[in-house]
Amino acid sequence: MTTNPQFEQLEKAFFHDGYQLAMKAVEANMEQEAVHQSIKEMYAAIDGLIDSLFIYARQQNQSIDCKRGCSWCCHQPVFALDYELDYLQAFIEKSFDAETISVITEKAQQKQAKLSQLKGDELMNAKHPCPLLKDDACSAYEARPMACRIYLSSDVKSCVHFYKHPDDKNTYPALLDMPMRLGRMMNEGFKSALKTNGVEAKEFRIEEKLIK
Repeated sequence: MTTNPQFEQLEKAFFHDGYQLAMKAVEANMEQEAVHQSIKEMYAAIDGLIDSLFIYARQQNQSIDCKRGCSWCCHQPVFALDYELDYLQAFIEKSFDAETISVITEKAQQKQAKLSQLKGDELMNAKHPCPLLKDDACSAYEARPMACRIYLSSDVKSCVHFYKHPDDKNTYPALLDMPMRLGRMMNEGFKSALKTNGVEAKEFRIEEKLIK
């Protein structure tokens, strides 16, 4: 794990950026449009970082194996903050017809029924497709939560192994540390600004909010 002072400064910068984005929403009285615009800008910043990582990896003849049609990670529990899931829900309502939304809701109910009684490792190792997964791709890709955006692997074989053998404690997906830590810090900054202003963000699994 990267612990050098320069990276720590980078983490602080991403935390600050997330904080400032949330403050823009607070100053707009937390109106839905303002909150969603701030979330959209936060995601755009992280996507820009990840695009740069892909370019750098190609220049260095290194690999980031994540691509459309690879959905091994889309079968595990994904946690996101409620403001992210409200943004996701709004995207779904705006983008899909009633029949598609009904299918998504039904899939969410099925996954919730399978996971609701699980805890600890049993929950984290459970493998059931995301309600938004269609033809091995995310049907709400533009609005996917931070956790999905920063989950990048340098070795798809490690992802396949984790999917097939989740109880193997010796092998985990070969995830890139940098985007994961910076994305989390940016989201923490966003969350912290809301908390400072009396708005307590809570965490849910994706399917928990999709059935409401």
